Amino acid sequence: MRISLVVLPLAAGFLATPALAELPQSTRALIEAAIASGDAGKVATILDLAREVHPDDAAELDTIATEFASVQQTLAAQEAAAKEEQIRQAGVFDNWSGEGQIGAFRATGNSSNTGISAGLKLARKGIDWRHKLRALVDYQRSNGVTTREQYLAAYEVNYDISGDLYAYALAQYERDRFQGYSARYSASGGLGYRVLDTDTTSLEVKAGPAWRRTERVIGSTQSSLAGLAAADFDWQVAETIALTQDASVFLEGDNTSLIATTGLEAGLSGALKARVSYTVEHDTDPPPGAVKTDTLTRFTLVYGF
Repeated sequence: MRISLVVLPLAAGFLATPALAELPQSTRALIEAAIASGDAGKVATILDLAREVHPDDAAELDTIATEFASVQQTLAAQEAAAKEEQIRQAGVFDNWSGEGQIGAFRATGNSSNTGISAGLKLARKGIDWRHKLRALVDYQRSNGVTTREQYLAAYEVNYDISGDLYAYALAQYERDRFQGYSARYSASGGLGYRVLDTDTTSLEVKAGPAWRRTERVIGSTQSSLAGLAAADFDWQVAETIALTQDASVFLEGDNTSLIATTGLEAGLSGALKARVSYTVEHDTDPPPGAVKTDTLTRFTLVYGF
């Protein structure tokens, strides 16, 4: 433990004071070992026991506790400052984390088939900035005919304004010929807020104006202003089980697009997880020949890195 290497020489300094020298050697040795470990819980326990056994030295033991807490705060501040400096000095390709997934899917709606699904998520968190990249591919070719071809790529950047409030900018590309468009580009910017942020639960919401350009398979092109509202919920139900819910809606004058994905993850071993997800995509005014609602169930293996 790195902190113990710093605390170890300090322990000798604490215990060399005249007051501590009056403590029995066995008690001094226990306190020294606890301080050297850098474990605040151990130090508190040993000092509490020492107070019971040596009530006349309570004041001196309180001094030890105060000095140890001060040292820990100083070391924690130094470690945080070093970590912040490391983040500030990191290169463009440093400090990224993410996950990749691959598996099968079952689709109903504009197409009814099974096929291959692959995806990648990357995230980079800085001092004030967060970067998120996402790519997803669903593809099947049966008897020489493509029966599903869906692509999605998105990049989002967040800037922390204050507390849990942040600004976001989003750029997104989609392609799904079975929903009637060969390409759909979206751009949005606005504000987001972290409603919940605990060790087991997180909830973020965001909203802002957007611009969309849709290139339909029939050859027509449409560009329009829209509004975007989205929510991202993650819940670590148990040590190896997690529930996720992502939803977003683009509000346009003549068409509203909604996509919602519910996922359940179960840890298998190490960074490997199994995931089942159910996605609903709905357009209020789809192109001719396309139905309004598509559903997609994915069964994937997910590897985090």
